[in-house]
Order: sequence, then C-alpha cells, then structure tokens
Amino acid sequence: MLQPAHAPSYYAATTNRELAFKTLRGEARADVCIVGGGYSGLNTAIELAERGFSVALLEARRIGWGASGRNGGQLIRGVGHDVERFHSIIGAEGVDQLKRMGFEAVDIVRQRIERYAIDCDLRWGYCDLATKPRHLRGFQEDFEDLMRLGYPHPLRQVPADEMGEIIGSSRYLGGLVDMGSGHLHPLNLALGEAAVAQSLGVRLFEGSAVERIEYGPSVRVHTAHGQVHAETMVLACNAHLGKLERSLSSRVLPAGSYIIATEPLPQALCRELLPQNMAVCDQRVALDYFRLSADGRLLFGGACHYSGRDPRDIAAYMRPKMLEVFPQLGNVAIDYQWGGTIGIGANRLPQIGRLEHQPNVFYAQAYSGHGLNATHLAARLLGEAIAGQRSDRFDLFARIPHPAFPGGPLLRSPLLALGMLWYRLKDLL
Repeated sequence: MLQPAHAPSYYAATTNRELAFKTLRGEARADVCIVGGGYSGLNTAIELAERGFSVALLEARRIGWGASGRNGGQLIRGVGHDVERFHSIIGAEGVDQLKRMGFEAVDIVRQRIERYAIDCDLRWGYCDLATKPRHLRGFQEDFEDLMRLGYPHPLRQVPADEMGEIIGSSRYLGGLVDMGSGHLHPLNLALGEAAVAQSLGVRLFEGSAVERIEYGPSVRVHTAHGQVHAETMVLACNAHLGKLERSLSSRVLPAGSYIIATEPLPQALCRELLPQNMAVCDQRVALDYFRLSADGRLLFGGACHYSGRDPRDIAAYMRPKMLEVFPQLGNVAIDYQWGGTIGIGANRLPQIGRLEHQPNVFYAQAYSGHGLNATHLAARLLGEAIAGQRSDRFDLFARIPHPAFPGGPLLRSPLLALGMLWYRLKDLL
C-alpha cells in the first residue's frame, strides 16, 4: 500500500536513499515495541538493538514524516530552556548534569553519523544572534557557564564590529559562536538511521497507525491489520500522540513551524550572507533561524504558531521576515515552502519517563524546538533504562513534573497563543 508522501520540502526533494517498509499484517512478537518512526523511535530502536533486544517499530505514515524529516536541521547543544529553574527539584548537581547531557546529545548524533557513515551534509559551526543588549549579557553568562562546565569545543563572543565575519546583515548587535554545534540534512539523517536500525535487525513498519493498546505485564499493540506483542513499549509520537495515551498528550502542545528555501544562490552571494556557512538563530520568542543548504540555498525558518492554524501561503508569510534580515534577496525566487508540527511542553524540558500506571511503558516527547539533538539523548537514556544498565540519568528527567496544558484539546492552543503574545510584546522592549 502506498504510504502518505513526505511534506513537499527541500529535504524530500533531495533525499539520497529510497526506503519503503511494509504495513504490519498479522501478529508480530518482540522484546520491545516502539510507536513512532522519527528520531526518538529510530534511535531508541538502534540503542536497544545494539544491546541485543528484538525490536518492532510502528510508524503511522512514513519514516521521518513528522518533525524529524522537516525541521531546520540545526544541531545545537543543550536540552531544555533555562534549566536553572529546576534547581529546587534536582539541585545544583542535577542542573549541571542536565547541562552536560546537553553536550552529550550533540556528540551522540556526531558519533552515530561517523560510526555508520550516514550521508546527511553535516557541517560544524553555529552562532546565536543578539538583537537586544540583554541578549549580549545572556551570551556572556552562557560563555562563562560553558567554560565552568568544561565545554570541549571552541566558543567565541563576537562584537558588533566583527559580525560581518558571521553574517551579511546589519541587524545584529553581536553573537556567540559555538563550533561544537552545526547543521545537517534532517531527513537524510532519519532515513540513514532507519537503514541502520534495519541492518541491526529492527523490524520497521510504515502505514501502521496504532489504534489500541492492551496494557498488562506485557503489552499488545493493535493496528488496523495486525498486532505486536511485547514485554515493553516505547511511545515516541511527540506532537502526533493524539488520543492514544491522554495522560501524555495533555502535556504536549502541537505547534506549527515553517521554512522556505530559496533557489540556488551564486557562491559569491552565499559567502556574503553567511561567510563561514554557519547555522544561526536569534533570541526572540518568535525567532528566526536560517542556514545554507549543501547546494547553496538559504533555508529560512521560524514563525512558530500556537494557534493551530497554518498560514495559507507559507512563502508569502515567511519571505518578508527573510528580507528584514537579507534585503539583498529581494529578487530571489522561493523554490520550496513547507511547515510541520513540533511538540511544546509547558516547562520546555523534554519529557522522558514511564507511565505511572504501566511501568513497562516508556515515553519521550515535548522537545520544544530542540529535537534534533534531544531526541538522540532521550533514546540513549531509554536504552540504558530498559536494558537495566543505569537509570540515574533517566530518573533525573523523570523526577521533574510536567503540568498538563489548561483548557483541554480545544482551548489549550488559543490560551497558549494569548500567553505567547505577551512574551512577543516584551521582545519589543
């Protein structure tokens, strides 16, 4: 059966491998059943298969169909936002451990790409951009904290008069360069990881949406045409969990994010826009993030929407934002436009744990826009916990409470959109 196509993105147009997996039919047995074929599910499958577990993975659509195959491709250190706020729950040592795991998250991606020779246009170099003096003060604090923690990669604070070395725009007051972060082709990474999982014996099924779960000492996971019987289950659906497990979906808000890709640009123009080919991101609530593709296009994203309504014309919506940064692109064509759904948590920390009422069911979700690296860390922690190798790091995340969004499915998006409007207004000050 032909599965739903990937979003009409630049990434889908430039995949470097074709993969297709059968729909689950009949009964399958595995040590672990994973629901979700994005980074979380694929990498949990790899972590477990490398440890000798038999794994079956169920994907409702196509592997990498969701945010894993549509995102901005920015591989940036860190997990969560402002993890200092959890000091009263996990203490100073726990906060530092979260920060160091944010370094490790990028290293896991680096190591997986290197070990399995995944071709995904990985390029190192990233810069945070300041549009307000308070952002520069934040960069100074970040720099000092990273030095205290022994961050192993080169860092540099860039003053305003040197920003031309980083970006061809007069919009920014300074930056913080991190050579331990970078950018890549996210869909090719996901497809490469699917190929790795398959090579390790993982059975992957596409077009196999889960309709019902029977809980118990073991779990039975039902799709339209089959079922998987497993001792353990991992829910890795993130923003697409829906009604499958309401205790988790109430803690995740699906939010839209959008990207445009220009036509291929002359090399001289590419060097003018981003002289060192870094990924960059500003610090506003309604942030812009952008980078160059391997074939010289500008990929420009942002405009996170909490309202549940997508723009009618993504290119018309995003192009003025791009021109505010790079007015020199006024005559450049937009070849691709697409959007996708990310999962936002109320406290902006990834949610990694197990169900209270069913301890053999694990989950990872709510990466709040930093999923490329945080998913890989979540998979590592899930693999460690399920294998019984260590649980301290998994338990650290599980100790942090994650409140449900108020208002239920119908009202939580409008309520959050109203709240975010306040923060956007503060950005103007």
